[in-house]
Amino acid sequence: MLLYNTPLAPNPRRVRIFLAEKNVTIPVRDVNLLEQEHKQESYSAINALEEVPALVLDDGATLTESVAICRYIESLYPAPPLFGRNAREQAFVEMWQRRVEFRLFIPVALAFRHSHPALAKLESPQLPQLAEYQRPRAQQMMRFLDSELASRRFIASDDFTIADITAIVAMDLTKFAGVDIPDDLPHLSRWRTEVSARPSVVP
Repeated sequence: MLLYNTPLAPNPRRVRIFLAEKNVTIPVRDVNLLEQEHKQESYSAINALEEVPALVLDDGATLTESVAICRYIESLYPAPPLFGRNAREQAFVEMWQRRVEFRLFIPVALAFRHSHPALAKLESPQLPQLAEYQRPRAQQMMRFLDSELASRRFIASDDFTIADITAIVAMDLTKFAGVDIPDDLPHLSRWRTEVSARPSVVP
């Protein structure tokens, strides 16, 4: 297998954290987005949507979308389980993964893409008003997560899962997206400190 990766992009980072949690090593080839390498014909042939990450399987097929790649890795390397151990756990992990992705990760990512000067070439036109709209949406989800984390250790349960990976990548992106993290969220702060100390998450 071969993983096409961009070191500073949030979606490939989700896959890298997942692999590190599994203690799985896959050959990696970096794609420089700022140099428009993802727009070159050689990469378009791998992923017609010209996005990263992309995982080329041993049979030559290409799997894209970060969570889909993580699900494939989970099927190959079940331990430790990051999508849940049984039907009930898997359903709740899926619920929280989607909640975090749609209500935190995507708003923060949109704020980042539409406000950071370095991304002007990638997001044309940048819409500052869209970034401004997304920031309070992300903060609203942070408050919701804080209330939920009062009763359990991690996002979906007391076990670390893919939902935590998506959430920590989003939280780490806030400083580049201009999204302020409210000070009065003690449970979210506790969770962030703990997750940030995991070897897989440390940059």
